[in-house]
Amino acid sequence: MPTQGPAQQPTTELDARYSSALNPRPDAAKVTAVSWDEAQRQLAAAEIFWVSTVRPDGRLHVTPVIAAWHDGVLYFSTGAGEQKARNLAQDGHCALTTGGNSLTVGLDLVVEGTAQPVTDPAVLEEVITAYETKYGPHITSSEGTFHGIGEEFRKGTVVVFAVAPATAYGFGRDDGVYTHTRWTF
Repeated sequence: MPTQGPAQQPTTELDARYSSALNPRPDAAKVTAVSWDEAQRQLAAAEIFWVSTVRPDGRLHVTPVIAAWHDGVLYFSTGAGEQKARNLAQDGHCALTTGGNSLTVGLDLVVEGTAQPVTDPAVLEEVITAYETKYGPHITSSEGTFHGIGEEFRKGTVVVFAVAPATAYGFGRDDGVYTHTRWTF
């Protein structure tokens, strides 16, 4: 089971090739890397992620998922027979991506790591709590889109995956100033 833990701090690097070098503005030289704390806030708040996995024949498979950031690990789930679960059973390497679609503002994030199934009941309870806290009525209300997902986690009807970042990237945009931050764990 991957454990990143809140104390795990990555090496942070601003890639100037894709940051200030592309910004002709005078203040572009002042461009700084996005902090890991800010990236974690964005990961915790993001409602939709896109998970990218690799099929056995090498083709990519990309699909949206809901996910919860908890104790330095990103958690998501899927049915055991779904394509992403079958792909991850053969090759756990994956990327989860989130962000916005604005050209001028925002922060897009990519988390790369190895997905590992979560089977520990205590960790599953923590993940359920993280999902319920994050998604609220979508999970806790009987009218919610994902109501009952916690029970599915407990019964093992769906597979819950944990992805501790190996590398993460942040692509920031702030009124025409672009940044590319890399976090390495």
